[in-house]
Amino acid sequence: MREFIEYVKKNPGRVSYGSAGQGSLTHLTMELFKQQIDSFMVHIPYRGIAPAFTDLIGGQTQAMFPGLAAAIPHIRSGRVRPLAVTGLTRHPQFKDLPTLDESGFKGFDAQQWYGVVGPAGMPAPIVKQLNETLATVLRAPDLREKLAVEAIEPIVMSPEEFSAFIKTDIARWTKLAKERKIALDS
Repeated sequence: MREFIEYVKKNPGRVSYGSAGQGSLTHLTMELFKQQIDSFMVHIPYRGIAPAFTDLIGGQTQAMFPGLAAAIPHIRSGRVRPLAVTGLTRHPQFKDLPTLDESGFKGFDAQQWYGVVGPAGMPAPIVKQLNETLATVLRAPDLREKLAVEAIEPIVMSPEEFSAFIKTDIARWTKLAKERKIALDS
């Protein structure tokens, strides 16, 4: 990681990175990284992560912060080399791969997440029943094993906890987008 940062700093504007699109988590994560290293890299937004990987593997871009689930096949095949994970803890499938936090970027935490939402005004009893059912399913050891292979770790939250999590995440990334003058494609 250190060598990559040194190279970027010595060659501002000569390193390009791909993302799954303007304003995507892959874009925002790299912008957070660029902000922390105080250097410039050229952003190449793609229409999805697959074409971004194609160009990374082909050498048209030099870096990317993909979700781990999308990266695993490319890492295992040796077509891409991981430098660090963006979560606060090492990933069980890549125990030797340091986190960015361990690499000197204290508190760096950018992880892709999935959640279940319903329409506004959904009756509370239905929300409660859905949440309880999902919690039971997500705690099942066989499902957790299958998801772990795909680098997905289920985290069970109450509807209130998940709502607060979403609001905090939106506020965090909105602040970064404003600071970095990132606008979404229309």
